[in-house]
Amino acid sequence: MKIDILTLFPSMFEGPFDTSMLKKAQDDGLVDINIHNLRKWTKDKHKSVDNRPYGGGPGMILMIEPIDLALKDLKKKKTKTILLSAKGESYTQVKAKEYSKNKHLILIAGHYEDVDQRVVDNLVDEEISVGDFVLTGGEIPTMIIVDSVVRLLPGVLGASEGLAEESHSKPGYIEYPQYTRPENYNGWKVPEVLLSGNHKVIENWKKENQRKRTDS
Repeated sequence: MKIDILTLFPSMFEGPFDTSMLKKAQDDGLVDINIHNLRKWTKDKHKSVDNRPYGGGPGMILMIEPIDLALKDLKKKKTKTILLSAKGESYTQVKAKEYSKNKHLILIAGHYEDVDQRVVDNLVDEEISVGDFVLTGGEIPTMIIVDSVVRLLPGVLGASEGLAEESHSKPGYIEYPQYTRPENYNGWKVPEVLLSGNHKVIENWKKENQRKRTDS
């Protein structure tokens, strides 16, 4: 998979993408992540990417032209283009699985007050939000999407069968509780059923202890 990210703050991505699973996935050639400064596609000497909103209002709006020019350079025939925005559709594990099937993603990290609506209407495939709250920009939500998608790529995680059981693998469900050694810590004990060695009973316990989200 190839992932291109458009942002005004490329340095924000240096830490998260240079460690742990994401670094290994890149080193192993399973994903190619490229960070692009949106100002590269500006035309004026000040490298302006934003302006005041028509009709008045607070804050500044990201302009359509730099985004359009960037997408013309980066998009391919089967690219999925996603704008990160507090106004977008809620991101879910189902979306992560869907995105993991794509060969090329472009993620646009929105910033400032908003992005020109013509970007949403004409240039991107989806507008996505990672939750019902507002952040200073789309950089952190972009990191969330990259992490959640890359871990689903074949070869990234060793025990791929675990993906089918983890939280949100089925819409609305949270994974069963899990324990490890010691069996008794401070009087807090591991459930006896998990120590029984009876795989059928254990599987039944796991199914019974999956929780359905109350807010789903």
